[in-house]
Amino acid sequence: MNKEYKIVLINGDGIGEEIVAAAKVVLEKVANKYQVKFDFTRALAGGEAIDAVGVPLPDTTIEACKKADAVLLGAVGGPKWDHVAPKLRPEQAILGLRKALSLYVNLRPIKVFDALLEFSPLKPENVADTDLLIVRELNGGIYYGEKKEAYIDTDGVEKASDLEIYSRPEIERLMNFTKNIAKLRNKKVTSVDKANVLASSRLWRKITNDIIGQDSELELEHLYVDNCAMQMVLKPKQFDVVVTNNIFGDILSDEAAVIAGSIGMLPSASLGDGTALYEPIHGSAPDIAGQNIANPLGTILSAAMMLKYSLNMSEAAEDIEQAVKCFLQAGYRTADLYRPGLKKVGTNEVGELISQYIK
Repeated sequence: MNKEYKIVLINGDGIGEEIVAAAKVVLEKVANKYQVKFDFTRALAGGEAIDAVGVPLPDTTIEACKKADAVLLGAVGGPKWDHVAPKLRPEQAILGLRKALSLYVNLRPIKVFDALLEFSPLKPENVADTDLLIVRELNGGIYYGEKKEAYIDTDGVEKASDLEIYSRPEIERLMNFTKNIAKLRNKKVTSVDKANVLASSRLWRKITNDIIGQDSELELEHLYVDNCAMQMVLKPKQFDVVVTNNIFGDILSDEAAVIAGSIGMLPSASLGDGTALYEPIHGSAPDIAGQNIANPLGTILSAAMMLKYSLNMSEAAEDIEQAVKCFLQAGYRTADLYRPGLKKVGTNEVGELISQYIK
């Protein structure tokens, strides 16, 4: 009997439906090759959920995700929902899922494909062979700290605030995860903070030294976030594993994504104590939704991470990564990576073409 895995698909908003559909085509080819069954279930989140049931993250979605083996998500958000209350914005669906599923670490691999070197804004010799992993804390920090919406203080001045807060247990579990994954790579860890200014960063650095700095197998360096941002542009190949907090990781991974030629190429995995969540790092791009021009490769590579980290199908994950490499080497490009002389293809075609490279 074929092994069966329950996978929740969340399209979300904008281009979400198109890119998830392309990834589903690739997963169905993998299922056929490896004689497994993927039981796909659709669930609502983000703006589509607001329109359907009035909230960005219905209880039915949370329950479905908790019972699944993995969750694959497209993207959420868009100007259509800019008018809703902050607690009801589409993005609250992502924050809510991370909390509900106890997901505390986000992996964002930055790999540069040789076929896309010309699309990187950096010199080819500086970016070729870049292969770094950003480990981002996902369940704490300023995104989850106490918030005060805009108010008028006693002096008549309008103010707002967000609290950046971390506890020792939150940092320890992230550093233990980072330590283990770094030993599977090149054993160099760069911890990014702002310890010269922020008290939360000083605690971060102290605990990082206690856990990673005391491990004789690993090389540890500390960089302030502004310096790290500069170094990623100057010499991205110097990095192996970069570990940082929630907000710094969000910003740095988007910067690093451009190194690879397009933010549409970058996948991510959110891991923790519950069902893992996989999604591309780009947004919902509502301006191009429904036009068959979105790049689904980030979602397809997220599906590969899902196979590796949640379903124990590392060989199948490698199949997808190699298929993407062959697809690019053959000259196929979506609109964001197209130039004359290459083969422009639509979102709907990408899944089928990549499936053909999975022998």
